[in-house]
Amino acid sequence: MALPAAGSEPVASPRAAGRIATFVRRLRAFARRRRVPLTIVGSVGTAAILAVVLAGRRHEFATALSGPSWWVLVVTALLQIVALVSRSEAWHLSIEVAGGSVKRRVLYRASSMQVLGGLLNAQLGVAARIAALRRSSPTVSPQVPTLIAAEFPIIAVEGLLATLTSFTLVGPLGLPWWLPLIAVAIVVTASAGMRRLALSTGRELWKGLAVVRSAGHGSRLIGFVLIAVFAQIVRNWMLLHAVGVHASIFDAVAVLIAVVTLGQLPVGPGVGAAAAVLILGSQGVAAAAAAGLLLTVTGTVGGLVFAAWAGGDHLWSHSRRAGLRRARREQAP
Repeated sequence: MALPAAGSEPVASPRAAGRIATFVRRLRAFARRRRVPLTIVGSVGTAAILAVVLAGRRHEFATALSGPSWWVLVVTALLQIVALVSRSEAWHLSIEVAGGSVKRRVLYRASSMQVLGGLLNAQLGVAARIAALRRSSPTVSPQVPTLIAAEFPIIAVEGLLATLTSFTLVGPLGLPWWLPLIAVAIVVTASAGMRRLALSTGRELWKGLAVVRSAGHGSRLIGFVLIAVFAQIVRNWMLLHAVGVHASIFDAVAVLIAVVTLGQLPVGPGVGAAAAVLILGSQGVAAAAAAGLLLTVTGTVGGLVFAAWAGGDHLWSHSRRAGLRRARREQAP
């Protein structure tokens, strides 16, 4: 086989790049089609790994689970509701600036669908929220590309906060000290590129980035995201201490970053326990797993309370509209 001449580009490189791109597209399509089965398999696998890790530590695990008092569990569930409401308010602001006129209560009801979908997969929760909003308010909500882009500024703020505090992962995971610096540079570059796209016009997708054009709107969005993030950090810190893990605020931040990162994978409800063991397992696997399990339970309870309010509000609004229609019919001659 003839070799390429010196200084020339490899002839096979475009073909190889095309094969890689095709493989990536097929892999992503397979993951979308098999999302639920993959999540089930991942959940079972995560539970099995945790069961192996906790083998012989059942008494320690049960003791740690029974450690938190009832008021700690209630407060951490309420903090989850605070985080959900704050993030929903950030999404409402982003959509409003993008040209949508969805009522706050209607958008909150759509946000509650993310709680139910997010029990299986984070991406499934986002898709369920967008689909619920378009179904309930098709005329006053932006198009789907705009709704997807309206999530990007929130994710950018969360990503920047995560990278700025990613030094908390260096010790627990044995990462190089310079890796957080690279992560910060990548996120800052991506945020700058997102702002340039926000100044573009003519595409529905870029309309969703309109919130970053205004310093006032951007500051409000950052404030809502900060409230949501700090509520999650306090939840982590309270539950870690309640089960007997002497964790600092930095440890609570590291657990949050691990939860969000692992939540992008099909690991299911075991993500909290897996993240806590990964970060703080050296301080006691049983206690860390118990804290992670309680994080999942109290987070799910808080989310279900939020979803229950949304369902009740929807029924109340429906019955109220039906009553008004009956009253108009009775008053008609």
